[in-house]
Amino acid sequence: MEGIVKVEGYAPVANKSISIVKAIEAFLSECDIRANSKNVYRRGLLNFFKWVEQTGRVISELTRADILAFKETLLHTHSNLTIAGYMVALRRFYEWTEGCKLYPNIARGIKSPKRKNAYLKEHLRENQIHELLNYFEGNTRDYAIVNLLLRTGLRCVEVVRANIDDITYKGGQRILRVWGKGRDERDNFVVLTDKAYAPIKAYLETRGSTTLKEPLFVSTSNRNQNGRLTTRTISKICKEGFRAIGIDAHEYTAHSLRHTTAVMLLKHGTLSDVQSVLRHASPATSQIYTKSIEEELRLQNPSEMKLDGIF
Repeated sequence: MEGIVKVEGYAPVANKSISIVKAIEAFLSECDIRANSKNVYRRGLLNFFKWVEQTGRVISELTRADILAFKETLLHTHSNLTIAGYMVALRRFYEWTEGCKLYPNIARGIKSPKRKNAYLKEHLRENQIHELLNYFEGNTRDYAIVNLLLRTGLRCVEVVRANIDDITYKGGQRILRVWGKGRDERDNFVVLTDKAYAPIKAYLETRGSTTLKEPLFVSTSNRNQNGRLTTRTISKICKEGFRAIGIDAHEYTAHSLRHTTAVMLLKHGTLSDVQSVLRHASPATSQIYTKSIEEELRLQNPSEMKLDGIF
C-alpha cells in the first residue's frame, strides 16, 4: 500500500516513511474502545485501502466521492450493520488524520446505511421449533447445539468458543460462561436450565473421557477430528435442519435461532427478559424485536378482514 505523503496545507511526511498500515495502528492505539471494536475498525480500514489500491486510486488524492464509491460497492456484498461499522471507522480515522495534519477529513458527514432490515430477520414459529428439534433427535451433538442456541440465544461464535469447564455454578444456578464479543466477563453468562443442559450432558457422555479444557463441542470431520467446531459447521447444521422442515429461504440462518429466542421471550415474557438473556447493553437493541411480534400479530388478525364484515 502507498505510504503517507504530503498533502497541500498539511505537514509534509516523507513518502513511505510511515505506511498506511502503521498509520492505522497508530490511530487504533489512541482509540479508547474495546478490542473487538478495534478489530472491526482495523478490518474496515484495511478493506478500504485495499480497495483504493485495487481500483488504482492514490491515497493522497482521495476525496469524499471515493469513500461514497467504496460504500456503494459494499452494499452488494456486506450487511448494513457491517457497512455502518466500516463508515464509523473511516469517519474517526480521518478525524484523527486531520488532527495529525496528515490528511484532510474527507469522511466528515458520511452517513451509515439505514439499518431498516438489519434485525428483521426471520424467526421460527413455535411449531417449527418443535419440528426442528425433532429432526435432530437422532444426532446427539447437533441436537445439543440447536437446543442450546434456542434456549439461550447464544451466538454461533459463543458456542464455538465454549469449553467444557465454562459450565459452572453461580448463585446456585448452573451457567455457561460466554466468550464472544469482547465484553466484560462479569455478567457474560447464560443460565443452563435442565432442558438446556440435559442434551449437552448426554452428548459429553458419548465422547467418553474428556478434559475440562476441551471444547464443549468438537468436530467429527476427518480433517478436524475432535478439533474445535467452527461457526461454518454450525451454520451448515442449522441450514440442514431448516431444509428438512421445509424452510429453504436465505433469510433463515443460524442467527435466526437467536431471533427466535428473542421473539419467544417477548411473546411469553417481557422486554427485560430479552435484554437479560440476549445480554443487550441497551434496551433499545431489545426493542427491535417487537417489530417481529407486531408483524406476526398483524398477519394473524389482519385489520383488512374487518372490511369484509362491512361490505
